[in-house]
Amino acid sequence: MISRSRIQSRGFTLIELLVVIAIIAILIALLLPAVQQAREAARRTLCKNNLKQFGLALHNYEGTFGVFPMTNAQNYLPNTQGFSPQARLLPYMEQANLQNLLDFTQYGFSGPYNALVPNPQFAAAFATPLQVMLCPSDPAPTQNIGAGGATYAGLNYMISYGSGMNANYDLRWPTDGIVYENSNAKMRDITDGTSNTVIMSEAIRSVGADFTLAAGTLPMFNYQATLNGSSGVSASLLPVQGLAGSGGGWVNGPTGVISNPDIASIWTQKTTWRGASSAALRGRGVSWAHSGAVSTLTNGYNTPNSKIPDLVVHFTGFFGPRSFHTGGAQVLLGDGSVRFLSENIDAMLHRGMHSRNGGEILGEF
Repeated sequence: MISRSRIQSRGFTLIELLVVIAIIAILIALLLPAVQQAREAARRTLCKNNLKQFGLALHNYEGTFGVFPMTNAQNYLPNTQGFSPQARLLPYMEQANLQNLLDFTQYGFSGPYNALVPNPQFAAAFATPLQVMLCPSDPAPTQNIGAGGATYAGLNYMISYGSGMNANYDLRWPTDGIVYENSNAKMRDITDGTSNTVIMSEAIRSVGADFTLAAGTLPMFNYQATLNGSSGVSASLLPVQGLAGSGGGWVNGPTGVISNPDIASIWTQKTTWRGASSAALRGRGVSWAHSGAVSTLTNGYNTPNSKIPDLVVHFTGFFGPRSFHTGGAQVLLGDGSVRFLSENIDAMLHRGMHSRNGGEILGEF
């Protein structure tokens, strides 16, 4: 007869269970970063495809009208602003039905600069999020609430109005980019070569309300707000291109206007940050329809993902590509290709890439 003790079932000891749990924890620790990297790679690929779609749209628009789409901020009426270049590209991005809701002969936004509201005719269209306008790596909400409770759909892809060098930040005049106020830039005007010229780039959308920090203090990186650098700068239209500085770190050049400012020292004197709910629509990428530079345009003054914050200055600013991708940001070149620019790129090389006609000799990038 077999003893009961000999057939008694044997379970796991506590040590064995702890070893198994430890092995599983190690495997999870090893696999989780790989899973996260695979997901980010997929998001980055989708982001790249969005920029390629914009490239096709810009080429088709230029082929149809003979010029790149313009931005129109004033519309020649008091307290009104017009539509962004991105809004004009809608039919070339399979969004003709949405553009049919718009009328570019009318104003897009109205009110004083610090309390803009959409034209009621277009409010529903402006509130429509479009996946092609949004980078999936950006965690910001796809919609924002502005003055008067208006809803706006966001944007991650900005069209370049140039290098920001000299006085090319003043887009009320022709700049060295492909778009400026009521512009008529053509493909043939990209004399630096389409494969050497950035015409669009990524940006990080602003979030939340405006806030104030002590001078020289930065919010958490990557900055999801834009630093207001308008104090010490006059917005008056001068006989020459550019804005006049009068303090706050802004220094005028030989022509009497701000030229090639030292942003690295200027930002340390500023305190007000613009979020997505800024009544003046001065958050980055708040609305794909708004014609303001901070909403839909960029220049190459700052390098990708620069620790130096972008500055919005009245209707313009000093910007640069930004993304949640590790190591840099993606840009669209004039030939329709998309490149990933390192955050370590030389600043002067980067600014030269955003100029369409500066005659710069560019090295490897």
